[in-house]
Amino acid sequence: MFQKMYDTVLRWSKHPHAEKYLAGLSFAESSFFPVPPDVMLAPMALAQPEKAVRLALLTTLMSVLGGMLGYSIGYFLFDSLSGWLQQSRYWESYLLAESWFKQWGVWAVFVAGFSPIPYKVFTIAAGVLQMPFLPFVLASVIGRGARFFLLALLIKAGGEKLAQGLRHYMDRLGWTVVGLMILAIGIYYYVKA
Repeated sequence: MFQKMYDTVLRWSKHPHAEKYLAGLSFAESSFFPVPPDVMLAPMALAQPEKAVRLALLTTLMSVLGGMLGYSIGYFLFDSLSGWLQQSRYWESYLLAESWFKQWGVWAVFVAGFSPIPYKVFTIAAGVLQMPFLPFVLASVIGRGARFFLLALLIKAGGEKLAQGLRHYMDRLGWTVVGLMILAIGIYYYVKA
């Protein structure tokens, strides 16, 4: 099952418009869309290792531009969106982002840019808290760039050997991830209760 999905994603990554899709996804994820660009960047870098650096640069630039939109949303529209945000699954992440900004300032953007924490929440929070714009952009470039370049370069270094190894173990890896997600959800609800 997971091998078939893996093969499908690799085929999509070779589509003539794949870079445009990657750019759009990278932009959208930084301000409002829930799917991270890593899910396209990784197979594209794997399918075309000679383009890995260019793809990482494209992903970084579009992600930072999307982050600027997120910042603008927080800066100009937060009052009209705060009710929706409070009802969404992102509210706790937003409150965490707010506390991180108060504690660490611009470093919170860097950490959010590199980590799997929803970056969009931090871009919006940076706008709400009126974080200085240029340090926000610089931290975004460094954090997002480090994440995407590291991923692309690791995949480029692994090359065809990595691709074959991943394909061979994809079913086991996929079911392991599903199992870990179920376990994490169970622990979350157990601790919350």
